[in-house]
Amino acid sequence: MLHHLVRPSLGLFLLFATLLSTNAFSISLTSKRFRDIPYKATTAPDFSPEKNVLDVYRPNKKADKPYPVVVFIHGGNWNSGSKNIYWFIGRRLAKQGIVAVIISYRLSPGVLVPAMATDCAQAVAWTSLHIANYGGDPNRIYVMGHSAGGGLAALLATDDTLFEKLGMARNPVKGAILDDPAGINMYDYLKKMEFPSDKQYLTSFGADPEGWRSVSPLYKVKAGAPPMLLYTGEKTYPSIISGTEALHKKLLSLGIKSQYTVIPGKAHVPMVKQLFWKRNIIYREAIGWMTN
Repeated sequence: MLHHLVRPSLGLFLLFATLLSTNAFSISLTSKRFRDIPYKATTAPDFSPEKNVLDVYRPNKKADKPYPVVVFIHGGNWNSGSKNIYWFIGRRLAKQGIVAVIISYRLSPGVLVPAMATDCAQAVAWTSLHIANYGGDPNRIYVMGHSAGGGLAALLATDDTLFEKLGMARNPVKGAILDDPAGINMYDYLKKMEFPSDKQYLTSFGADPEGWRSVSPLYKVKAGAPPMLLYTGEKTYPSIISGTEALHKKLLSLGIKSQYTVIPGKAHVPMVKQLFWKRNIIYREAIGWMTN
């Protein structure tokens, strides 16, 4: 099930991460952070100075060629979260030779998921245009996300219309790394309404079943989609496991490279908490995948 994604343990961890994200931790010997860069026009009527911004983490070490790029999308049940909490992912990636772009996006009840997806697409479009200025390779942009952010990352990788609407000739996403992704198949999930608390998701997804389908990555996958690395925790929510398994099978059926790994003993929250340490399996495999 998807309900109650934000557990007390996650709250404590996020508080810890936020407290560490002070000026004392904005200085690093291995990377440089550029904070609060708007990724859409500040004059746009829907621009949010708090949410439509991103941080770039650039390795200090000079390289012979541009670095791969990861755009990370946070989770939070589609109604909470901020890039400011996930500074440690930017630092860990940059330390290992990746230019990291950590984004925020507007949340419900202010907007529905389609607007969140548009925000994320605009952040990727900004990255495609500007990341070379930070040592990143615009031809090697990967999206990564946890929980709701994982679902949004999958949508960016599979729904080319998000970028067509921005005037881009092609989808710039080269691959996706999904960490315990939620919302892969919200169409079927919301049709069932198995649990009383599932009604909360109508605030984020709306009441129209066709709207649920339009933001479910499982229904957007087609031949030619980019490869993906998929991860779920052994002890995560059943709907996350079933959605990820279905996505993996559909990718393979279309001849798209997909690697699916179940991490033993991990529940939903520890799947993102482990990213605090640079030697976890997701970093090891993803960085090898992007740099080879």
